[in-house]
Amino acid sequence: QVQLVESGGGLVQAGGSLRLSCAASGRNFFINTMGWFRQAPGKEREFVAAVRWSGGPTYYADSVKGRFTISRDNAKSTIYLQMNSLKPEDTAVYYCAADKSSVVRGPYDYWGQGTQVTVSL
Repeated sequence: QVQLVESGGGLVQAGGSLRLSCAASGRNFFINTMGWFRQAPGKEREFVAAVRWSGGPTYYADSVKGRFTISRDNAKSTIYLQMNSLKPEDTAVYYCAADKSSVVRGPYDYWGQGTQVTVSL
């Protein structure tokens, strides 16, 4: 099993920044891809960004391109989501996900518990 623990959520004003972290533990040596998803109240969960442990390109939803950056630290088994120029519509619970395949938008086998991000006007 793989355990994923997110941190870094919080309340920020529009235009501000936050950095989310997701630490993987357990049998994480076979993980290939890790991603971030989010779910706003009353909406379906949506893809935000993804990265592979081996490197290569990163992937983003159109709604966050140019504002969010996903990165990884293999030594720490951790991925990050740097979120800049935040908008109220970015308000959601953000989830970290991991999978042994090369999927980008899913499905993912492992999920974290989520961290709340709230962007105020």
